[in-house]
Amino acid sequence: MSRKVLVIICVLIGGAAFGGYWLGQRAMPEMNASAPDATTPEPEILFYRNPMGLPDTSPVPKKDSMGMDYLPVYAGEEPDDSGSVQVSLAKVQRLGVRTETVQLRQLARTIRAAGTVQPDERRLSIVTTKFDGFIEKLQVNATGQFVHSGQALMQFYAPDLVIAQQEYLLALQSLRDMQGAGDDIRSSARQLADAALQRLKNWDISRDQIKRLEHDANFTRTLTLFAPEKGVVMRKMAVEGMRFLAGDRLFEIADLSTVWVIANVFEQDLAAIRNGAKTSISIAAYPGEIFTGTVAFIYPDVDKDTRTAKVRIEVPNPGGRLKIDMYATIELTAPVSDGAVVSVPASAVLNSGTRQAVLVAHGAAQFEPREVTLGAQADGYYEIRSGLQADEMVVTGANFLIDAESNLKAALSAFTDPAEETK
Repeated sequence: MSRKVLVIICVLIGGAAFGGYWLGQRAMPEMNASAPDATTPEPEILFYRNPMGLPDTSPVPKKDSMGMDYLPVYAGEEPDDSGSVQVSLAKVQRLGVRTETVQLRQLARTIRAAGTVQPDERRLSIVTTKFDGFIEKLQVNATGQFVHSGQALMQFYAPDLVIAQQEYLLALQSLRDMQGAGDDIRSSARQLADAALQRLKNWDISRDQIKRLEHDANFTRTLTLFAPEKGVVMRKMAVEGMRFLAGDRLFEIADLSTVWVIANVFEQDLAAIRNGAKTSISIAAYPGEIFTGTVAFIYPDVDKDTRTAKVRIEVPNPGGRLKIDMYATIELTAPVSDGAVVSVPASAVLNSGTRQAVLVAHGAAQFEPREVTLGAQADGYYEIRSGLQADEMVVTGANFLIDAESNLKAALSAFTDPAEETK
């Protein structure tokens, strides 16, 4: 290559280098203008704290037993003499801290239990007789049939009733024949007639049948047994042609216009249940439909195996939609206090197992750990019996993160026993 060509190449390379340097110098002022001022002071580091939240600190950087670096605590984040914890606004925003005002609330909790539909025992009727006899004809001959009060159930023949009718008719005839006799004779005849009539009444012969006997002056071979109450025939033991004895059950009739739901309530929920409380009842056969009942009685015993007690709930049953032995789910809202109480959300409570505390917010970035005494819990809220007043502000979200960020245990040392701290 000739010497002239080498000179030209060197000139070109040198020009390019100079141009790059010149452009770089032109751009440097703008870059320097956008860069942060290196003289801006950084926040002062006061000390370093244990990364696991333990109450030990160090004036210089160090590692814990697990090899984790101690975290710096900057000026403005240290706990003050009052036990409050100051956290920077940047950390408060980064942690997503949420607060809520302490309020007076009427706390109530929902008690759920399972149960079954049962007939109202006060509306059950057992149809029986006080004499022996034979069933001649059944007017009600099917289980599940609805009957009205006074409806004929069956016709029967009873030898003792035939004799009793004859005795009553003879006594009545004797009384008529002795109209002109003396008072003593007529009084004796009246007593005989009354005794025969009372015997028929004692055997539950209806008044209409007795009037018909007196009117016709002739006994009937068969009599009729009537339903004592309206309802559904739950059981029918009577069969045409069968012989029955005095006291035998012939029909079982239940009025199902009102039924009972017998619920099995856990032992720990019994104290919250009161007679007269309204309940909501769900039946699997009618999804989405709610029946309303009233607590009528709490049984006096607890099942030793399931630790549940039976609670009787009265439920109106128009149309007979609720069937006996249907499964039911009961929900009852029970108040846990007599009136409004100071309460906070359950998420606001820091529970160590032996002590409970909340973080009371003073302004945007100052938090005071305060020990509280808890009462009942219901609907996601705790009753506060001491330690807080209404209208104070407590932290409900990110409180555990504040604990980790600001070494809350050190701030809580104001009410920690020295013996427990040493342990």
